[in-house]
Amino acid sequence: MAVKLGKIKSISSWGRLRQVQHEVSQPAFLDQARAAFLENGTASLCYGLGRSYGDVCLNENGRLIVTDRLDRFIVFDRERGIVRAEAGMSLDRLLRIAVPNGWFLPVTPGTKFITLAGAVANDIHGKNHEIAGTFGRHVRALGLARSSGETLQLSNDNNSDLFAATIGGLGLTGLILWVDLQLIPIQSAFIEAETLPIKDLSGFFRLAQESQDWPYTVAWVDCLARGDVIGRGLFIRGRHAKGGGLAIYKPPRISVPIDVPSGMLNATTVAFFNTLYRHRPWALGPRTMHYDHFFYPLDGIANWNRLYGRGGFYQHQSAVPMANAFNTIHKLLALTAKSGEGSFLIVLKLFGDKSSPGVMSFPLPGATLALDFPNRGENTRRLLAQMTDVVLAAGGRLYPAKDCTMSPSAFKSGYPGWRKVETLRDPAMMSDFWRRVTTEAA
Repeated sequence: MAVKLGKIKSISSWGRLRQVQHEVSQPAFLDQARAAFLENGTASLCYGLGRSYGDVCLNENGRLIVTDRLDRFIVFDRERGIVRAEAGMSLDRLLRIAVPNGWFLPVTPGTKFITLAGAVANDIHGKNHEIAGTFGRHVRALGLARSSGETLQLSNDNNSDLFAATIGGLGLTGLILWVDLQLIPIQSAFIEAETLPIKDLSGFFRLAQESQDWPYTVAWVDCLARGDVIGRGLFIRGRHAKGGGLAIYKPPRISVPIDVPSGMLNATTVAFFNTLYRHRPWALGPRTMHYDHFFYPLDGIANWNRLYGRGGFYQHQSAVPMANAFNTIHKLLALTAKSGEGSFLIVLKLFGDKSSPGVMSFPLPGATLALDFPNRGENTRRLLAQMTDVVLAAGGRLYPAKDCTMSPSAFKSGYPGWRKVETLRDPAMMSDFWRRVTTEAA
C-alpha cells in the first residue's frame, strides 16, 4: 500500500462495509512514526495491514498512521527464541526468519498477514487457546510512545497498568513501537493433522473433549444444517511434527481480481459449497502438511474478501461460557440456517481458562463461533442483532476486531475493563469503534 505522507485517502477495513476519509502518513522509521504521532491536529490511530473486519482500525476524518513499513528485527535471540521487532512486522515476515531457526509463533490467528502491533492491540487467539491462551500471554515487553512525548517500556513488572491496558486495548493507549515476544520451539515446519467428521453439535463437543492431547483444534460447521444434524461438519486437530525439515516455501496463491456480483453468494450456492466441502474424499483422516496450509488456508486466496461483493460483509464472532455453550451455539446455528444468510466461512472452537494479562481480552472459558455474512442491508443487521441477544443472554460477548454493529450496552456489559482502557487511553488516540461504543448513550 503506497501512501504518501499527509495525503487524504479513503480507507476501508477487511469487511469493506464502508470507505472513510483519513489523513494518512506512512512512516518508514520509528522516529518518523513518533514525529507523525506528536504532530498537532486531529486524533490519530495506527493501521497495520487492515485485516480487522470492522471499524476498530478506522478513524473517519482523523489521522491514520500506517505502520507496515516499520518491519525490522531489533534483536533475535536464536538460542532462547526471543524476538524484539518493530511493531509493523507481519507474522509472515517473522515466521520466515523464525521457522528455519526452529521457532514458531506461540499463538497465531487464521491469517499471517497481520502486524505484531495488531496482534497485541486485539490480543489475538488461535487454535491452541486451551493450552497457550492469547498472544498477550507471550509478550515480554512493549515499547510505547505517548502524545506527552514520553517513550515507555511496558511489561508485567514495569508500567504494568498501561501494559495491561495496551494488550487488547485496540491501539488506543499510544503508538506501539516494538514488541518483545517469546516464541515456542519446533522441530519441523510441518504439522501432523487429522480431520474427523462431525455428525451434529454434540459430536463437536465430544471430539473436543477427546482431543485434549492435541494442541491445535478447530471445527468447520455447515451453517445451513437443521434439525438433528445441526452442527455437522469437520473437526480438525493438529500438532507440530518431529520430522520434515524447517524449510520455508511460498505456496501457490490465487487472487480474486474483481468483486463477485451481489447475489451469487446465497443459500443455494453456500449449500452446494458446504456439501462439496464436507464430502471431499481426501479431507478425512490423518495427513502431514506444511504449517502454511494448516494455519492459513485462506491466505492462499488474495483479496478473498471480494467474494462477498461490492457491499462487503459482516462477521459475527462471539464467546460464550461453557455452562451455556451447547444451547447457545445451537440457537445461533438455528438462527443462521433459518435466515438463509449463508456463510461458508464458519468456525467453531473452544476457549480454555488461560487468563490474559490484558484487561479487555475477548476469549473467556467456553466456546467461540465465527460466521461471515454478505451485506444484505437491514436483513443482515436484524440477524446480527438477534444473534447478539442470544449471546448476551448467555453471559457472552462479541469480538471487537470483527464487529461493526455492537451497541454501547453490549460492549460495556461484555468488557467491564473498558473503563481502565479509557482512563489510560492516550488523548491523541481514537477510533470509530471506540466512539461508537463508549460515547453513545448506552
